[in-house]
Amino acid sequence: MTVTELPGAPRKRALFVHLLTATGAVFAMLAMLAAVQAQWSIMFLWLVVAFAVDGIDGPLARKYDVKSNAPRFDGVLLDLIIDYLTYVFIPAFALFSSDLLPGWTGWAAIIVVTFASAMYFADTRMKTDDNSFHGFPGCWNMLVIVLFALKPDFWVILALVGALAIAMFLPLKFIHPVRTKRWRAVSLPMALAWTFFAGWAAWVDFHPQSWAHWGLVVTSVYLVFAGIAQQVIPERRG
Repeated sequence: MTVTELPGAPRKRALFVHLLTATGAVFAMLAMLAAVQAQWSIMFLWLVVAFAVDGIDGPLARKYDVKSNAPRFDGVLLDLIIDYLTYVFIPAFALFSSDLLPGWTGWAAIIVVTFASAMYFADTRMKTDDNSFHGFPGCWNMLVIVLFALKPDFWVILALVGALAIAMFLPLKFIHPVRTKRWRAVSLPMALAWTFFAGWAAWVDFHPQSWAHWGLVVTSVYLVFAGIAQQVIPERRG
């Protein structure tokens, strides 16, 4: 009898996937502790680690069928809780506590980000038929790390926050780099490249001359607009 044939092996693998997902909460706490001390580079490094785990656990959950083999734990709910912490709550705190948004602008941004994201995460129409996202999926961690790298004028930041918050509830498509099949051969490497450049930018403490910033911009633009481009460009059949 091989290891894969051992009784209970599928249940153990499925439970391991839940445990892997749950490590995101630990990384979120480590990121928050760094943020409270204004150690932004360290905070983002932990968020990048959490982002990487989030990209891995989904395919594993489908491969080992966690719904059937470990039904006690709701993987979707667990993932949403951790995503809200790492994608929304901590990045919003960083945006508010840093010097990117002065005075009332910081308050406006965190209220818009946290409120709109809470509604979006509870939206039953979050996913489209091709496993993309219906509206901007609240990936504020991706925006905020780019803002830390480029440090644009606060009016630009407010405009981006407002536009993306509105886009969460518009009939716009945003790809899931792993689950959206169309253009996945490009989207998945772009997501991996974004993770690499994000980690690199944080590792060098957002040095203004780092090439990581350009990589972040290019990959972010693709990931934001690829889904909208798919809506505009008809898919060729057969």
